Formats: sequence, C-alpha cells, structure tokens
Amino acid sequence: MATFTAALVQTSSGIDMAANLVAVERMVREAVDRGADVVLTPENVAMMQANRAATLANARDEAEHEGLARLAALAREAGIWLLIGSLHVKLADGRLANRSYLVGPDGAVAARYDKIHMFDVTLAGGESYRESATFAPGDRAVAAATPFGAFGLTICYDMRFPALYRALAEAGAVFLTAPSAFTRPTGQAHWHVLLRARAIETGCFMFAPAQCGEPVPGRKTYGHSLIVSPWGEVLAEAGEEPGIVLAEIDPAAVEEARSAIPALAHGRGFAAPQPVEWVEARPDRAAE
Repeated sequence: MATFTAALVQTSSGIDMAANLVAVERMVREAVDRGADVVLTPENVAMMQANRAATLANARDEAEHEGLARLAALAREAGIWLLIGSLHVKLADGRLANRSYLVGPDGAVAARYDKIHMFDVTLAGGESYRESATFAPGDRAVAAATPFGAFGLTICYDMRFPALYRALAEAGAVFLTAPSAFTRPTGQAHWHVLLRARAIETGCFMFAPAQCGEPVPGRKTYGHSLIVSPWGEVLAEAGEEPGIVLAEIDPAAVEEARSAIPALAHGRGFAAPQPVEWVEARPDRAAE
C-alpha cells in the first residue's frame, strides 16, 4: 500500500448550514492545495443546533441533503477520498441518523456508518446530553476498502467502546476514523488517552477530526483534532481554533506495530464472570 498525505479539517459548525458548508469547502480545497490525498471532517460538520427541536427541523433526507451533495461533488472535483464526519439524516420513525460517509474520488459514497453508541449523560458541571432522544443508534460496524487500505468508521462517543475497534481491525481495517464534537470537560480528561489507546490496541492509524470552540451557545467543544500512529504516537494535532493539520501516512507502520505486539492474533474467547454486587465496607472496619 502506498504512502499518502492525510488532512484533518477542524471546524466550529454552528446553526447556519450554508455558511458552514462554505467554510468546510474552503478548508478542504486548502488541504488539497497543500497535498492531501485523503481529507477528513468532524462530526456534525454541516451544522449543530441548540436544541432537539431545531436539530429535527433542520435535518434532511439523505437524497435531499445539501451537505452530502456538495461535499461529494467536492471530492469528485478534487479527486480525493473524503470523510464527511457526520450529517443529520431523517429516518422513517421521526428520529435521525448521525451518519458518517466515506466518499471516493469519483464522488460516489463508498460507505455509510450510523453512530452506534449514544451519548446520554449528565456531566459534573451540569451539562446534559440525551442523544437517543433525537438519534436512532446504528446497529452495524462498517469497514470499507480504499487503495490505501481499509477504513473502519466510528463517531465520537464510540471511542469509549474498544470492542468496536477490535472488530473493525479484525475485519481488515488499518485506518480508524473518529470524527467528533467532544465536550471540553471530557476532552481535557480523556481525548488523547482514548484515541492513543484505540490506536495501540488495534495497531491502526487513528484519524480524529473534531469540532472546536462554542459552535452554539452552551456547547463548548474541545478541538485538538488528532492523527495517531499504530504505535500510539501523535503525528499531528490541531489547537482550539478552526484549521487544518496534515501528516504523511505510511501504511507499512501498521504491520510493523502488529508484528512487534501481535495482540490481535492473541485474542481468546472466555466465559464472562457472574455479576458481582458492590459490598459496602463493614462499619467496624472504618476506624482501622
């Protein structure tokens, strides 16, 4: 597999889809001018909205989605592989898919992936997220062939579920994508370590383009888009503002890492443990 240049586009995509697409198109073209063969964009790249009602109202059917049409046309114009990190796509049940697209240099969609794991949490600072109220979770892992090697597609919160990444690697993926809109508190605590861990565990390159800044009031995103090598090295990192980072990618590094630590070949089945109940400390032990 040949070496290539990968670029991550870091955006701060707010409520105005048309303006967001203009900004993304400009940045993708700049990445191509700088030599990129593969360009990756963040989760929610076409828009983020302030609430559930606005998100539902501004979503589109896939066949009519301006973001998909324009970015696929751009991939064809530039002759690149383009990851559309995710778009909000209407489904028949009234909810949405948070859907990632891998588009080839002919402008055709090579793979679609619907985010599997829903971010339903209340953070310590009071921020609350209930993705499952708006989005239907996907139920299928997706890997797709390219001339550079196979890409395994994931989105944001998925990165906390290592079994998904191992399954993708075992299916032949050598590159893993994790377009994200990570919150600032969780990003500061976990972003780097999770992405490096997923790369090390699988012996894959990890591409994680991210949203940055405060795209909508009250939604602070972490930025720090990362490209990580199969050995866990950070090859490129963006800051906290919109921008582009690039790295030269040698797929041979995957085999080197997997030969040094052949963990993928050493996995074994095992019986799960019985559930264990939490046992409070005995009162008479408290003073010991």
